[in-house]
Amino acid sequence: MERLFNFTKHKTSLKTELIAGLTSFFSAVYIIVVNASILSDGGVKQEPLIIATILASFIGCLLAAFVSNAPLIIMPGMGINALFTYTIIHTLGLNFNQALTSVFTAGVLFLIIASTKLSKILDKAIPKSLKESISVGIGFFITFLGLQKSGLIAADPSTFVKIQSFNNPRIVFFIIIFIITLILFVKNIPGAFLISIIVATISSIMLGLTELNISGFSLPNFKEYSSIFFKLDFTNFFTSQFWIATFSFTLILVFENIGILHGQMTGLLNAPEKQNKSLVAVALSTIACGLLGTSPSVSTVEGTAGISAGGKTGFTAIVTAFLILTSMLFIPFLTLIPDEAIAPILIILGSLMVKSIKEIDLEDISEGIPAFLTIALIPLTFSIIDGIAFGFISYTLIKLIVKKKEEISIPMYIISITFIIYFLLSAL
Repeated sequence: MERLFNFTKHKTSLKTELIAGLTSFFSAVYIIVVNASILSDGGVKQEPLIIATILASFIGCLLAAFVSNAPLIIMPGMGINALFTYTIIHTLGLNFNQALTSVFTAGVLFLIIASTKLSKILDKAIPKSLKESISVGIGFFITFLGLQKSGLIAADPSTFVKIQSFNNPRIVFFIIIFIITLILFVKNIPGAFLISIIVATISSIMLGLTELNISGFSLPNFKEYSSIFFKLDFTNFFTSQFWIATFSFTLILVFENIGILHGQMTGLLNAPEKQNKSLVAVALSTIACGLLGTSPSVSTVEGTAGISAGGKTGFTAIVTAFLILTSMLFIPFLTLIPDEAIAPILIILGSLMVKSIKEIDLEDISEGIPAFLTIALIPLTFSIIDGIAFGFISYTLIKLIVKKKEEISIPMYIISITFIIYFLLSAL
């Protein structure tokens, strides 16, 4: 272990790394269920998606350990999984396996960017206001999705959406679980989301809201999983929809991971030299996600829990990886988790992403209006791509109108023109 991970150099120990790995696991394990729940809206049953998420998370954490020797937790990302389901599949019209092909291709492009100076060039070329507004918009989108899953809001022919009656016992149940989740979270209880999921699931069974239809532990259903395992579909490879999807995945992967890794490597670990290798690990993990049957991975924010607990090397990630793999034995229990248990987590995650709005210069209208359009249109169009497209196009247009063309980079022109072509092709 000393030879592999250099405990002495990093001023850590085996015990500390074990505790950090355990802490990261309990902070991030909820992602397995939430990710599968969101992806299942794309037309695939939940159990094979749980298997895919577990395997992708296991490999992602191992890559973090051996490629960068960093205590990172690399798992399918929140927000980008919503892009996968509700935009790539529902809006652009790709089927699940074609969307996986887009993930795989985006992973390859991301690897090229991460392995070269392109990552720094792109990061500098895209204005901060747009990068932050994408995070905020996705935060509102995830919150809206959580409210939908809770049953608290539903479609209405006259007002589009409306709040549901509190006579519904499931609505009352959600509100109680939301309060419990909120208390656990604001009190900073370790494993708060995991505890709330367990409490909600047991309560749901006891109240008769969820039917207990399992007999105990069982082996995963790999027969069903075979429908998405290494099942890439290249039939739409040469269509505009496929490349808009791939372009969007790549764009978000680059900006989200650069932002998260900068905070983790520089702010928490004081190891900026590991940032590029960590970016490569995430890119390789995303390629694996496409093959294993899930949406792209990111270096999760939840991984900071393990870092805060003292994790400094890849051994933290290895401990988390094998703990995640043991979740495979609990799949029958994981499928019992009701939407009311997932909804509070999505709403809280959305609120955390919205905090980025304070980084946007809203006083400058050439920055503020494009940012506002991005934030507003991502949830209101129920399409992350459309919201991003309006933001990029309006940014370039407004900068030209106010004669600030020197603030528009060449990549911004290219991206804006690409999105205009996307809208024109969508109209045909």
